[in-house]
Amino acid sequence: MNAWINLGALAKIVLVGLLTGAGLPALFACALWLLNPLGPAGEDAAARPTAGPARRALAGLILALVLAAIGWGISVIVDRS
Repeated sequence: MNAWINLGALAKIVLVGLLTGAGLPALFACALWLLNPLGPAGEDAAARPTAGPARRALAGLILALVLAAIGWGISVIVDRS
């Protein structure tokens, strides 16, 4: 530990910031990608393939994880204020 900077605390802040700042949006984007599979370009919207049950289940699990992380973050903020 430096006299001016607590490196352990700084590392924890950076790690949590990366996980919540980049990780949760990336998980959310993956869930949306799972729900909307790509089809051939130029086709009607009705002809687009739909997500199968496995993709829907995995996307739902990922979205539940994102919502749980958001709820946990809100509860931490409320409990400490």
